[in-house]
Amino acid sequence: MDKKRIPIGFEDFKEIREDNLYFVDKTRMIQEILDGSKVTLLTRPRRFGKTLNLSMLRRFFEDERTPEGGKIDNRRLFEGLAVMDAGEKYLAHMGQYPVISLSLKSGKQNNYRWAYGELRKRIKEEFKRHQYVLMENVLTEEEQKNFRALMSGTEDEQLYLDALRFLSECLYKYHGKEAVILIDEYDVPLENAYFRGFYDEMIGFIRSLFESALKTNPYLKLGVVTGCLRISKESIFTGLNNLEIHSVISRDYSRCFGFTDEEVQEMLAYYGFPEKFEEAKSWYDGYLFGDTEIYNPWSISSYTKSVRSGNQIATKPYWSNTSGNDIVKELVEDADEITREELEILMDGGTIEKPVHEEITFGDIHASRDNLWNFLFFTGYLRMESQRIEGETIYLEMAIPNAEIRSIYRQSIAGWFDRKVADVDRSPLIKALEEGDCKAAEDFISAQLMDTISYFDYAESYYHGFLTGLLKNNGRYSVLSNRESGNGRPDLILKEKKFMGRAIIIELKAAKSFAEMEAKCKEALVQIDAQDYAAPLAADGYRPILKYGIALYKKGCIVKGKDVGRK
Repeated sequence: MDKKRIPIGFEDFKEIREDNLYFVDKTRMIQEILDGSKVTLLTRPRRFGKTLNLSMLRRFFEDERTPEGGKIDNRRLFEGLAVMDAGEKYLAHMGQYPVISLSLKSGKQNNYRWAYGELRKRIKEEFKRHQYVLMENVLTEEEQKNFRALMSGTEDEQLYLDALRFLSECLYKYHGKEAVILIDEYDVPLENAYFRGFYDEMIGFIRSLFESALKTNPYLKLGVVTGCLRISKESIFTGLNNLEIHSVISRDYSRCFGFTDEEVQEMLAYYGFPEKFEEAKSWYDGYLFGDTEIYNPWSISSYTKSVRSGNQIATKPYWSNTSGNDIVKELVEDADEITREELEILMDGGTIEKPVHEEITFGDIHASRDNLWNFLFFTGYLRMESQRIEGETIYLEMAIPNAEIRSIYRQSIAGWFDRKVADVDRSPLIKALEEGDCKAAEDFISAQLMDTISYFDYAESYYHGFLTGLLKNNGRYSVLSNRESGNGRPDLILKEKKFMGRAIIIELKAAKSFAEMEAKCKEALVQIDAQDYAAPLAADGYRPILKYGIALYKKGCIVKGKDVGRK
């Protein structure tokens, strides 16, 4: 029996159900929406199923019509799903309301005119989707004129400011029922505008659009808005007393976005790989929404597809590859001494505690380090371990969620270090190695370790990458890393770029304690001779050949040389 396709990149509930793709049932969310407030704001990190869930809500609530006004029955899409067992209290709402569905996720252009123009297109498409209201004589001449203008993409900017309220009024006159309004990724154009310098213009437009649709709209049945961040100080939602907000720290809707333990196990078992659960858990689990353990759905789906394809290594940072991760890079590159220490704690598997500000704004991100940590938390780069309340302030204990997100931090730190080292004068280190000045080499390397962002896994691979970055592109020497030489692979070889030039062999060891460092240096030097790393270099005419053993522990090092003396 053929297995269902994994719907990676599919965001239309109807398409997934009609094409019989694998679907993780989130229809219980419909009950929570109906039991909730008039307007609900749900904030979750990107790629956690917000768009798919809104598509599901639309197909459940909508009295959908063809352009000519013919009824479209979507009931079949929900056959076999959890909501069908919810009872008549909830099923009575199926297919009963006009629905306005607007996504703002495409508003990411370079300037306001282009971004605003893109959002206008989305509004135009939604009017066109509901053009059937023009088939009957339910609108006044003025309303018909404005409806046709918006459907054709009019240049009259005033019409767009309350376009959603106006559309809901027109739909009410046709259906005789208030509209369900669904707005997806509402903060995308705001984030884009903030980083591109036209924030005030964009916030003005979004505020007007939202207030007219969600605050003072008698034709609204209920509204659902999604995004990554809650943004309220800018007055988008000011005075909207029927608004209920649920972020990742809320217990409500905690199982509606992302996959739970059980859902991941069911998915892997369905495709015949139940034994892969622990591997998937270590890489993609780690989020805590309310009190529910949650997996990144994009990554789990991608991982499962890779396993099915027979790839030997299926664990990759799938989620990180869908974005530039600029906020992590910014944190790393602008880190002061305290922030560097906190990053090291996180990279070592520890936790940090910060006050949480659910009403963070883009303008507030750089006002303090705490705000930047908040931004990382709400966008999925940190997880909540626990929370406590002190006075009116909520404090979160936060950690890096899993191996996938830790790899994002590692990559950002490595990139930062490469750019930082490029500006460092490394000639004193090269000179010290040429002259056998082990103390000067120790001091230089230790100083760079103190000024970088380390992660204390005590792995030689970390220190190897650190020294390679420190020595490469030095101008006078080519650097060979773990290349074949003699009877093994020395960690680093520096070869002077001239005939019969110097060669420097470096073998490094990671010590588990300060007391072990001296012995590790000697062990490294013994290995260089025992493996005869110098033989191929001597055969190629390099002279002299200098040998160094370097032991590293946390942010310090000891350097010892063989036949080079010590100053």
